[in-house]
Amino acid sequence: MSEEKNIAKTYDPKQVEDRLYKEWMDKDYFHAVVDKNKTPYTIVIPPPNITGQLHMGHALDNTLQDILIRWKRMQGFSALWLPGTDHASIATEAKIVEAMAKEGIKKEDLGREKFLDRAWDWKKVYGGRIVEQLKKLGSSCDWKRERFTMDEGLSEAVKEVFIRLYKKDLIYRGERIINWCPKCNTSISDAEVEYEEKAGHFWHIKYPIKDSNEYVVVATTRPETMLGDTAVAVHPDDERYQHLIGKMVILPLVNREIPVIADEYVEKDFGTGVVKITPAHDPNDFEVGLRHNLPQIRVMDDKASMNEYAGQYQGMDRYEARKQIIDDLKNLDLLVKIQDHTHNVGTCYRCSTVIEPIISKQWFVKMKPLAEPAIEVVKNGTIKFVPERFSKIYFNWMENIQDWCISRQLWWGHRIPAYYCKECGNMMVDNDMPDVCPKCGSSRIEQDPDTLDTWFSSALWPFSTLGWPQQTEDLKYFYPTDVLVTGYDIIFFWVARMIFSGLEHMEKEPFKYVFIHGIVRDSQGRKMSKSLGNGIDPLEVIEQYGTDALRFALTIGTSPGNDLRFSSEKVESSRNFANKIWNASRFVLMNFDENIDFSKVDSTKFNSADKWILSRVNSLTKEVTENMDKFELGIALQKIYEFIWEEFCDWYIELVKPRLYDREDSSRLEAQYVLNYVLGSAMKLLHPYMPFITEEIYTHLINDDDSIMISKWPQYKEEYCFTAEEEKMNLIMNAIKNIRNIRAEMNVPPSKKAKTIFVASKPEDQEIIKEGKVFFERLASSSEVLVKSSKTDIPSDAVASMLPSVEIYIPLEDLIDIEKELERLEKEKANLQKELDRVNAKLGNEGFVAKAPANVIEEEKSKKVKYQEMYDKVIERLNGLKK
Repeated sequence: MSEEKNIAKTYDPKQVEDRLYKEWMDKDYFHAVVDKNKTPYTIVIPPPNITGQLHMGHALDNTLQDILIRWKRMQGFSALWLPGTDHASIATEAKIVEAMAKEGIKKEDLGREKFLDRAWDWKKVYGGRIVEQLKKLGSSCDWKRERFTMDEGLSEAVKEVFIRLYKKDLIYRGERIINWCPKCNTSISDAEVEYEEKAGHFWHIKYPIKDSNEYVVVATTRPETMLGDTAVAVHPDDERYQHLIGKMVILPLVNREIPVIADEYVEKDFGTGVVKITPAHDPNDFEVGLRHNLPQIRVMDDKASMNEYAGQYQGMDRYEARKQIIDDLKNLDLLVKIQDHTHNVGTCYRCSTVIEPIISKQWFVKMKPLAEPAIEVVKNGTIKFVPERFSKIYFNWMENIQDWCISRQLWWGHRIPAYYCKECGNMMVDNDMPDVCPKCGSSRIEQDPDTLDTWFSSALWPFSTLGWPQQTEDLKYFYPTDVLVTGYDIIFFWVARMIFSGLEHMEKEPFKYVFIHGIVRDSQGRKMSKSLGNGIDPLEVIEQYGTDALRFALTIGTSPGNDLRFSSEKVESSRNFANKIWNASRFVLMNFDENIDFSKVDSTKFNSADKWILSRVNSLTKEVTENMDKFELGIALQKIYEFIWEEFCDWYIELVKPRLYDREDSSRLEAQYVLNYVLGSAMKLLHPYMPFITEEIYTHLINDDDSIMISKWPQYKEEYCFTAEEEKMNLIMNAIKNIRNIRAEMNVPPSKKAKTIFVASKPEDQEIIKEGKVFFERLASSSEVLVKSSKTDIPSDAVASMLPSVEIYIPLEDLIDIEKELERLEKEKANLQKELDRVNAKLGNEGFVAKAPANVIEEEKSKKVKYQEMYDKVIERLNGLKK
């Protein structure tokens, strides 16, 4: 133990956190080793984008992971928290293109190879920023194992998976409806589409029946797509349109003949019961078109401008074309009505541009064969969602899953390992580009220009990061991982894909638990966003309050799956708690002897207070461990907080002070031992949540550990279960609380001592009170403690307070000077009478009541009620004292 003078008077996180983190790194405490004598415990970090900046969502997610990994490390597991970053193809390419635009350069000007050189340079400069920020958060990741989704090993894993799935006919290239972002100029998956509720319209349009005066009315929210209609559909059982099935309608503006078809996809009772079928621009229409062998006419290009198939509207932007089409339909008297309609509009998750569903030749993964075993492992409990309710979201998506579009029209990312012969068109899928085409012998071969969806590589994260497809020792030991910690917003993006990828390629689930947390909202419960300007930078919070305060504020009171509110008041409260711990620890250390020797402690000298606090920290250890096992991290922290603040600081330290101050006390050493043991245990329980302050305090306590990080997690000890002493101390403490309440209500200063009389019929309660005499004298300002078995001789004016089995009486004359109190109350009575007379005079004045505003009159009435209540209380008090 260091001498007390070496512990600072105040806790300054800036003087502690960076120093301790460097020490932990230098001593390799974060590094997990393959140790057959230990049980592995593995968490893979949800890899942040290399474009990322630490935000509150990251801070929460990584704090929760760090809590779990520090806890398991202390429990003796070989605990691996594997870090890394994601190449974030769309976001990163957008950043680089934006930077180049400022220089007047387009990526096409550079060409693919030079652009990629520039991208790697950008990654070197900016890609590590988020990692350094995670370190500021105290993240105890195994940085020696840090991975990047485009590093050499992971790139090989991506190729291996693509080729395997292709050979199993689970990856194919074909034309299907995909989500297209006209701004990012690439396809995006269903999971990357965010839906926003927007005000729009239903345009009701007449479609004339060929060779007839009849017409049908269709309603659409996207009239520009009508140029690509290849049919109109009705329900086969809809009697209104039976006579039209098989006939042709004239497509307005285009004057193309298209058939009326019957399909159960149509809802008879929705709208007019007639829908336009545009197979190239709507996923449902695409399926209808396949069933009826309809043509697929795409009328937009990649920039969402109308193409050559749009006739007179060619070259117009989609919204410009929409306006012109509506005007033209009005002029032809084909627009029946315009109906306001609020609907969900799909937007690109990256740039918020409205996506365009269009038909495109892309690469797809067949999802149903992969989804089935992934559904089963959650149903049978092999993988558990915490909370369980989130499995419903998972099932809903997986059971209705569509084939996954995995190709992206980007340069930054894993390039698809497919090669085409420019002579005969033969396609080859292989690790490397073939020298010659096996079909025609030509050497004119080019690689597919597209890259893979970022989520394709991150789906492999739990095993690719451990060395797969090589059978490394890390892979054999640390896979499957134990828990995935993530937000509910990426269950589709990432969680589902990791599950089916792990089952397909490792034949083993990637993790046992999916621990879902909520999102961090502002103090009003609003989602943090740039538009609202309510975002809070966690690095600024750390700079002002320290990392521990941020981590505590993010975790306290949270529960799995539920959102949390964040406020500056919460962080200030966290800082106050840190200061409370620090001051309590300094007091403990100041009262340790210089050459203290705990080997001489005699446990028979533990008094009731010692046994009570030992029993309480023992129970706390059990409860906290059970809560953490159930991922109830916020509940566990709340219990630790309440124990340290209330039971240890506010009670035990006060109870033990007389023994510390009395150097002749025979149990002084035992008191010091209990302080050291309980504070040390509490710091261990708190360490996963507040790693820095707990380490700093722990190094000053008496122990044999080099660091709290590698100390043993506290264990429940049967020998420290003192139920009887807990009951004793609960009675004593409740009695002290009641006495304090009496004194507070009567404004009695702590310096004024008063006799305390206890009436207890049970002999055991009488003994407890007698044993607690020293506590009542010190903590309840008792001048004398009397214990009686009946109410005989209790002063008639004594103030009383009741406990379940004990009555407490304090003679009034011991609390106050009755003559002075009567004098004071008479003055207060006179003052209140004056106020009542004044307000009654005002309200009795007819002129005032007639002219004064209503709110002023109401205010005077409220005053009258308040003064009358105060007056009645003074009279009641006076009568009581005069008896």
